[in-house]
Amino acid sequence: MGVILLIIVGAAAGFIATRVMGVEANIVITIAVGIAGVFIGGFLLRFIVNMLGATAGFVAGVLGAILLVWLYQKYRGRS
Repeated sequence: MGVILLIIVGAAAGFIATRVMGVEANIVITIAVGIAGVFIGGFLLRFIVNMLGATAGFVAGVLGAILLVWLYQKYRGRS
């Protein structure tokens, strides 16, 4: 995945994750959470990503970002 594609997918995944979790975050945090979520989701769901392709990568990114938002809320409190 190229850096530009990673930023685009991460931004989209972070946006969806913050909206699903009801968190208001600035654009930098949203993109950072999304990119980290793409890495975490890709790592955790590597087998599915290899089987289903880019769509699974996006879903894994959203799930990873949701996990990070949940952890953030649990340990830092609601924004």
